Amino acid sequence: MHFSRIPLSRAAAALSLVLGAVFLAGCGQGNGGAAAAAGAPPAPAVTVITVQTESVPMVVELPGRTTPSLIAELRPQVTGILTQRAFNEGSEVKAGQVLYRIDAAPYQAAYDSARASLARAEANADAARLRAERHAGLVAIEAVSKQANDDAQAALKQARAEVAAAKAAVDKAKIDLDYTQLKAPIAGRIGRSAVTPGALVTANQAQALATVQRLDPIYVDLTQSSADMLRLRREVESGRVQRGAGGAVEVRLLLEDGSEYAAAGRLALSEVTVDEGTGSVTLRAEFPNPTGDLLPGMYVRARLPQGVRAEAVLVPHAAVVRDARGSALVMVVDEQNVVQARPVEVVQAFGDKWVLGGGLQEGERVITEGLQRVRPGVTVQPDQAGVAPAAAAQQ
Repeated sequence: MHFSRIPLSRAAAALSLVLGAVFLAGCGQGNGGAAAAAGAPPAPAVTVITVQTESVPMVVELPGRTTPSLIAELRPQVTGILTQRAFNEGSEVKAGQVLYRIDAAPYQAAYDSARASLARAEANADAARLRAERHAGLVAIEAVSKQANDDAQAALKQARAEVAAAKAAVDKAKIDLDYTQLKAPIAGRIGRSAVTPGALVTANQAQALATVQRLDPIYVDLTQSSADMLRLRREVESGRVQRGAGGAVEVRLLLEDGSEYAAAGRLALSEVTVDEGTGSVTLRAEFPNPTGDLLPGMYVRARLPQGVRAEAVLVPHAAVVRDARGSALVMVVDEQNVVQARPVEVVQAFGDKWVLGGGLQEGERVITEGLQRVRPGVTVQPDQAGVAPAAAAQQ
């Protein structure tokens, strides 16, 4: 028999390759076993707070617009040519200050004529009085007929009536003459003028010549939904919210730039009917405005206290999340450190926290940091907010 011989060097190389493959396979199996032995990743660390209850003032923030406390539109009461505008547009005016003058010549003439007619009527009345007195004495001795006396007495009454009519005409002419000077009916700030000297104005015209507005104090008209008012009433009836004692309700104002108005106002009135179009109720607050910072028509927000919630639950803003339907949720860690999603009712903001109306109990733990790493049913490693972790405390 003939056998082929393989060189020793080539056989050694092949054996080395086989052994290497076996070694690598064994290593791979060993790594897989170690990974399996390692198990699941460690529980995520989160920061929690323990829920506490406290008394919190119930403050609602309502939108509103500023409006003058008094407003008066100037319209002429007589017809004539405007001769003077006696004010600066945008300035403060006093009650009774002359603002416009209308040509008074025709009204002065009418007044003088009325006074002359009154003097004539008074002279006729004096003559009628003397005649009536004489006839009254003569009729007693039958020197004149009774009919003549009756006529004299009737003539006296007629003369006195003419005097009264003449006096009324004088008063009317004096009123018209006074109306040639348009005076400010209230003190306040006057706007721009709609007419200039030389214009013809007519009595009781539709267009106002100018508008005077009283801005100190100034009103802020607020709107609150009737649903919110009903909810507050139910909470008061249930005892969860206590209303304060009687007296003025203080109101704080936030301006358009986010700053707070320096002076506090007071609630002046609450509308007794609900607007059918918006389903809201109008509240009116009154604010001092000595420097004129508040102007009519400004959009503002007012903070209005509505009572005190005795045992309110507060959680940081970061602890509240929203689901796909917009409902508010918090993540609660139970006694086994398992995460639970808990629906809650957000009542209002209080500083950097939310006031909750229900859903949490005192002593429960709520996640405030690490929410992005957890989901309901996951076990976590909770760290109390404000307390150093154990590892950091040992160093």
